[in-house]
This record gives sequence, C-alpha cells and structure tokens, in this order.
Amino acid sequence: MAIIVQKYGGSSVGTPEKIKNVANTVVNKVKAGNSLVVVVSAMGDTT
Repeated sequence: MAIIVQKYGGSSVGTPEKIKNVANTVVNKVKAGNSLVVVVSAMGDTT
C-alpha cells in the first residue's frame, strides 16, 4: 500500500466537471488500495 499526497487547485478544480474528474481520480486511487492525502486549494481566480 502506498501513501500518495495529491494537491489540486486553480484550474484543476475550476469547473464542476473538473471537480468530478478530481473526485474520480481520488476514488480510483483508493480502489487500487492506496492511502491518500488530498489537499484542495481555491478554484482559479477566487483568491
């Protein structure tokens, strides 16, 4: 089992569709047996 740290922010969470893509990526990593630490910062142009 790996521990994976992933950070998402800016354009990668800039639209509802991109947020769904990030969520699917996280789910797939967990289903593969990995432990995740996920950091989500602000959406693009919001800070």
